[in-house]
Amino acid sequence: MAVTGIGGFFFRADDPEALTTWYREHLGIGGDDGVWQQQAGPTVFAPFKRDSDYFAADKAFMLNLRVDDLAALTDKLEASDIEVICKDEWNADPSYGRFARIHDPEGNAIELWEPPAG
Repeated sequence: MAVTGIGGFFFRADDPEALTTWYREHLGIGGDDGVWQQQAGPTVFAPFKRDSDYFAADKAFMLNLRVDDLAALTDKLEASDIEVICKDEWNADPSYGRFARIHDPEGNAIELWEPPAG
């Protein structure tokens, strides 16, 4: 018997309904019933040291979403007035793919990850 994947991601929100709508509208996550059928692919499971500066110290998690066209998605997000953050050091090693970061309306960091081709 083994774990076969992540079955859900649950987190607290000040306005769950509005946040659900935001994720569905801007990232295509969750249908009317909250279920999202995702494509098969790699999922990284990696606890970070408590003093890591990779994401905000006052947050216990950072959501990382796998995307198939980072440039197109970031263009769409920017057109919706969502700030997209890109840093050269995140993309220094192409064997890891490409990364960008946004924040949801409640300040939760969302890392967008386009895995390397192939």
